[in-house]
Amino acid sequence: MTEQPAPYQPNPTLKRVERGFESILFNSRWLMAPFYLGLVISLAVLLLKFGMMLWEFIVHAPGLKESDIILGVLSLIDVSLTGNLILIVVFSGYENFVSRIDPGGHPDWPEWMTKVDFAGLKQKLLASIVAISAIQVLKAFMNLDAALDSARMGWLVGVHLVFVVSTLVLALSDRWGSDHGRE
Repeated sequence: MTEQPAPYQPNPTLKRVERGFESILFNSRWLMAPFYLGLVISLAVLLLKFGMMLWEFIVHAPGLKESDIILGVLSLIDVSLTGNLILIVVFSGYENFVSRIDPGGHPDWPEWMTKVDFAGLKQKLLASIVAISAIQVLKAFMNLDAALDSARMGWLVGVHLVFVVSTLVLALSDRWGSDHGRE
């Protein structure tokens, strides 16, 4: 008869060390929470800036040309989109990397906030960046009579196109990856 080897018995001390290390790694996700709090504070600062821009816009609007009114509105939209971008990062990042958010059945809770995965977060971020970039290009285009040099306009359009192409490539790669994941 051949002797059977004894079943593997892990070293209890090493197992405790391993569990402790894994606990530290798992709980380190909470180190991201202050980053998200900082972004919420930056959103408040952005709101202050938006209020100042809005007040200046309202005060000067009666004497402005139509193109200047449009530029002012585009500037306000630009700041608003930046605020949206901050919210997307805060909610999706917190939900994906720190802890689940329990909306507690709040009737005003947007559906997307707890359903955006990392791929969706990348898509929303890039879409927001493309929109912000497009507004910058539009503002520059509308300001052409203000002696905007063609080199700067070319750079703005070029950078915008890089964002657009990057977004398309990311969307295609995410789609291609998800199609292959179903096979």
